[in-house]
Amino acid sequence: MRGRATVQSNDVMTTVAWFHCFSGVAGDMALGALLDAGADIDVVKSALQHLPIVGWSLGRERTQRNGIGATRALVDVEDTAHDRSFADIRSFLNDAILPTRVHERALAVFTALAEVEAAIHNTSVDDIHFHEVGSLDAIIDVIGVCAALEDLGIDEIFCSPIAQGLGTVRAEHGVLPNPVPAVLGLLARVGAPTYGIDLPMELTTPTGAALMTTLATGFGPIPAMSVERIGYGAGGRSMPERPNLVQVVVGQKVPADNPGVAAIELAANVDDITGEVLAHAITALLAAGAHDAWATPIVMKKGRPAHTLHALCDPAIAQTVREVLVRESGTLGVRATVAQRWPQSREDGTVIIDGHPIRIKRNANRVKVEHDDALAVAASTGRTLRDVIAAAEFAGRAEE
Repeated sequence: MRGRATVQSNDVMTTVAWFHCFSGVAGDMALGALLDAGADIDVVKSALQHLPIVGWSLGRERTQRNGIGATRALVDVEDTAHDRSFADIRSFLNDAILPTRVHERALAVFTALAEVEAAIHNTSVDDIHFHEVGSLDAIIDVIGVCAALEDLGIDEIFCSPIAQGLGTVRAEHGVLPNPVPAVLGLLARVGAPTYGIDLPMELTTPTGAALMTTLATGFGPIPAMSVERIGYGAGGRSMPERPNLVQVVVGQKVPADNPGVAAIELAANVDDITGEVLAHAITALLAAGAHDAWATPIVMKKGRPAHTLHALCDPAIAQTVREVLVRESGTLGVRATVAQRWPQSREDGTVIIDGHPIRIKRNANRVKVEHDDALAVAASTGRTLRDVIAAAEFAGRAEE
């Protein structure tokens, strides 16, 4: 045999958390739910103690909301400052000694908030100053949630559609419509599903919306999992109509037949770009994180030949992918369709052909060879591309 295969399986257990935001979501409610599900409050406090902030305490209490036992996170602060810049928060996060995922998740949440607030106030991200979200208790909520997720070993986060109240909310800038602009901006940023409830209350806060829309990789019903832990996080007020809670379900993701993973398919019709530009747009969409990107030929009005440019992506990055689609195609409009995808389990590995590594993907049905690697080996060795691909496929199957 002319090839040697060394295949490493990626078939590891994935711990997932699904947040059910049937009464909205706030930062302290998400934190309370994770503590209720078993996150160690001392681990959370330890992470917070690495930050250059003082005058705070974190506790918890058992409570009930409409007959359901829950945990309420109790954040007490002496700091009355409500006006911190994004640069301030980014700086102390970068200076803190935190686990990698805690740092990355917290920074991503505050970055999303800064981008949305900058768009609302028509200023730059670096010039944005947080008000309510810049207060010390909101900072503790965000970093506390990220530390609790890490303590529970959460690899992926999913979220239900997020409930909203109606009426108005009094904030730093006066009376605002409910949901407030920051919440709607965060939802729109990723195309997160939402719905209204006939209650004149702020059910979803900017902090809660930022945590869910930034950290969740998908939205919809509970994903296929084996349930291991359940937690309920209580809000400060009781509501006679429904329990003021956030539910979190933690477990191991299970493969096989399941309802699929939420996805967004973006599409735009274009009739004025060349094939080369079309190919470049597909490459750019994939580089932006799309699961797949492709073009289909169509006929538009007056018999004009054209193409539809498609991109399939997670809802969490839908806005980023949409911006790339608009920029690279020049389209004047993009449409979106909520979809589901069923990614199949696979193994990533490498085979050695004539001394050259070639990446492969393998499952029970086939071995897929990385085209660019095979092309490079063919050019280097003088063998035909078809021969190199066949040899790599044979080497991959030999290790099954």
